[in-house]
Amino acid sequence: MHNQILELLNGAVPGCNAILVPFVKQEGLGVGDDVVYVEAKLISRVCQTLKSAPQFDFNVLQVITGADFVDYLEVTYVLASFTKNLELLLKVKLPKTNDSSLPKVDTVTNVWKSANWQERECFDMIGIEFVGHPDPRRILCPYDWEGYPLRKDYKVQEIYQGMKVNPEHKMNFAERDFTNVQDLAFKEGRNVVRPELKGKQV
Repeated sequence: MHNQILELLNGAVPGCNAILVPFVKQEGLGVGDDVVYVEAKLISRVCQTLKSAPQFDFNVLQVITGADFVDYLEVTYVLASFTKNLELLLKVKLPKTNDSSLPKVDTVTNVWKSANWQERECFDMIGIEFVGHPDPRRILCPYDWEGYPLRKDYKVQEIYQGMKVNPEHKMNFAERDFTNVQDLAFKEGRNVVRPELKGKQV
C-alpha cells in the first residue's frame, strides 16, 4: 500500500516529496509502524488527495498529535479508511522556534472537521500554529497560559493570576520519590514494595 501512496502523492502533489520510513526490525520483531513523510507546506493538498483517492478513501482522521524532538517538531496524522480497512501514519517536520514566533502548518479542518479540536490541542500543548484554523484558541490551558507544556524546554510559571501554580503542600513528593526508586530497581532487576505495604498480604 505505501508504495502506491508514494506514487499517488508524488504524482498528484508535485513538491510534496513523499518518502516512506519503514518500521525497524529488532531481534526479528517489528518496532513501530511504516510512516510516510511529506513537506509540511503541502499537507492540506496531500490530505485532500488521500481522502478523495477512490483506491484509498481515507475518510477518517483519527488523531493529530505533536512531538518535540531535539532539533525539530513533528506533527503526526493518523488516517483511516473504514471502507478499505486501511490505516496510515502521515508526518511532517517543522523547525523549532520560540514562543513569540510559532512554527506554522496549514490546517486540515477543510478536509476533515474532526481536525478542529485536535489541532487546537496540538497548538495548546506543543505550540504549533495551524494556519487557517476557524477557531485557533487554547483548549486545555487557560487562554493566557505561558508556554506549551509538552515542549522539552517548557518551564511552568510559578504564579498564575495571583495563585501559586505548584504549592508544595499539594505536590506528592513521596510518590515521585517512590516512583524514582521503583524505576531504578526495575533497571537493576530488583523488586520494591511500598513502605506502607511491607509485611502485608497484597
